Amino acid sequence: MTADHADIRQQVARLCADFPGDYWRAKDKARAYPGEFVEALTRSGFLAALIPEVFGGAGLPLSAAAAILEEIQLQGCNGGACHAQMYIMGTLLRHGSDEQKAEYLPKIASGELRLQAFGVTEPGSGTDTLSLKTTAKRDGDDYIVNGQKIWTSRAEHSDLMLLLARTTPREEAAKRTDGLSVLLVDMRAAIGNGLSIRPIDTMMNHATTEIFFDDMRVPAANLIGEEGQGFRYILSGMNAERILIAAECIGDAKWFIGRATDYAREREVFGRPIGQNQGVQFPIAKAYAQMRAAELMVREALARYDAGDNAGAEANMAKMLAADASWAAGEACVQTFGGFGFAAEYDVERKFRETRLYQVAPISTNLILSYLAEHILGLPRSY
Repeated sequence: MTADHADIRQQVARLCADFPGDYWRAKDKARAYPGEFVEALTRSGFLAALIPEVFGGAGLPLSAAAAILEEIQLQGCNGGACHAQMYIMGTLLRHGSDEQKAEYLPKIASGELRLQAFGVTEPGSGTDTLSLKTTAKRDGDDYIVNGQKIWTSRAEHSDLMLLLARTTPREEAAKRTDGLSVLLVDMRAAIGNGLSIRPIDTMMNHATTEIFFDDMRVPAANLIGEEGQGFRYILSGMNAERILIAAECIGDAKWFIGRATDYAREREVFGRPIGQNQGVQFPIAKAYAQMRAAELMVREALARYDAGDNAGAEANMAKMLAADASWAAGEACVQTFGGFGFAAEYDVERKFRETRLYQVAPISTNLILSYLAEHILGLPRSY
């Protein structure tokens, strides 16, 4: 049984109380990064939950990180401002050298360095990661990087970036999965020296960007693991990513259900609470059932992950079911509030926009279904 981490949840809830709805509405309206919120999480040690104690972190299991992110969403805040630091951390933890860990992890744990940017997706490849075209060619003690990335969220607010680039031409690689490598890029040195960033305006305040590389130099010492094995390193962290995003969706669903339930009790029309009407009750009750079912799958995925088992199927199902549950809860909440659901002051429309993202990112529902069809049900590969 996965630990509930009730004490951690209580601490997170207390921290989030300092960042009420008006804080998030102001950030949303200005399309501004919630730096004060991220700084508070950093100071409290929550963003270093997965970093081993020897490097200044808490050394907690993934279930604790999931509890932190779920609670952030449940309290009406937005963990999307910083969640990547938790799930991309695994690549450095599992595959980085002793020197790299000693150099970077204590600074990330203390907040001196921010690791938020994850340079993988490209305009021409999308989720077909093996078709990416960004190259990193060895030149003495450096790699020279050229290419482009897209949907690299929080790049403007990160000191370091994990970058996946092709170090061996695709036609020369022994296998399709070979030839990609992971580099740890010091963005402070790279911006203006071969690295440029262009923000992308989106329907929610997500601080996402396009990144362009023009003969950007990265020290060869910043290669993580072995050259050409980067795709495997990135894949090994994707189960954690899916599980943590699923936990956030559970938090969103609980927030929507709580808001809808409270409003349905209080709002009176035709002389009685609207929650007395089955037409209002049933969508909320169904959303609650969906949330609980998805929550159980998230717990199953966490239990398998923390036990060191292969959690691929469970992680993917957890992400899909939780994203569906949060969207259904959001629909029920908007419908319960009626016109007031579209008014910014109630925060429903903001959270509604934010939770819609997880139908698409970090992996779309369709690709999860393709994975389950092929790898679990044994059906022919569809892509």
